[in-house]
Amino acid sequence: MLSLFICGTAVTSQYLAERFQVNTPMLQSFINYCLLLLVYTTTLACRKDGDSLLKILKGKWWKYLLLGLVDVEANYTIVKAYQYTTLTSVQLLDCFGIPVLMALSWFILHARYKLIHFIAVAVCLLGVGTMVGADILAGRQEGEGSNVVIGDVLVLLGASLYAISNVSEEYIVKNLSRVEFLGMVGLFGTVISALQLGILEHKDIANIQWNWKIVLLFLAFAFCMFGLYSFMPIVIRVTSATSVNLGILTADLYSLFFGLFLFGYKFSVLYLLSFAVIMVGFVLYCSTPTRTAEAGSTSLPLTASTGFDNFALKIEENHLDSTPVSPSQRDKEESGAGETPATELSAL
Repeated sequence: MLSLFICGTAVTSQYLAERFQVNTPMLQSFINYCLLLLVYTTTLACRKDGDSLLKILKGKWWKYLLLGLVDVEANYTIVKAYQYTTLTSVQLLDCFGIPVLMALSWFILHARYKLIHFIAVAVCLLGVGTMVGADILAGRQEGEGSNVVIGDVLVLLGASLYAISNVSEEYIVKNLSRVEFLGMVGLFGTVISALQLGILEHKDIANIQWNWKIVLLFLAFAFCMFGLYSFMPIVIRVTSATSVNLGILTADLYSLFFGLFLFGYKFSVLYLLSFAVIMVGFVLYCSTPTRTAEAGSTSLPLTASTGFDNFALKIEENHLDSTPVSPSQRDKEESGAGETPATELSAL
């Protein structure tokens, strides 16, 4: 399902750029952030139990501001790349984010991989290279000039930014909540994309020759992007950001089929071969869990574990049990014990 959503965003962006000369990547992303704002930020604002919207903003507003900035620019650079290169090229070079994602997960999320995981990723990247080779043999670069280089650089930059966003997403959905992630990204993403939209794309928007096909393509892009944002945290919560990104490489095959019918791409047997290689790498990666997955699906401390708070309570209890008694206190206790029988006798 995630692959279909990604394929939908790719196809609609490519179709808008090639058939209608509509190059407004920030406007496309702005509609998605507005949907996230209406659904998830509103839900977060109405929340009564747990962290409310104001409480989150007071404590972590600058963190979510940076996350929103990274997410907005990742979407902008990827969608912008469709203006300079082909649909398949964007889908393939976007795989550069996988090794970046693994490195970030290693240092930030403390994920520990085994040798088979690195072999699996290498196999997936080999499949990506095979598909790029098929693109070159099919002659996709004819007539594109130096714009291909600009598009490829934008894709690599966007893939790196997506890796940062996905690592942050995995940490938030596993330790906080999915609604908090989507609500805060929707809030800051709407503000940042609105500002960038007014600065960079106001002339492009004014030049759009609106018709029902363009409106339908914008709505289709927004639907696919909103669905991707809504369902991806659910999958990441039960797996990991790296395995999800490996799984959605199947979007390349869907994009290829659309490209054959919509954009006149030439078919090559190497496309099917590369898809098979990518699937083999994905199965290899999922066949063995990472060390963090074996330890547990969440980094939150278990209730039975001895944390700093429980350890401090135990020290305090032991301290009270083993408090030394001074000689004067001992004499008072003994004299008090001796006075008790005398008082009882006098009462009798």
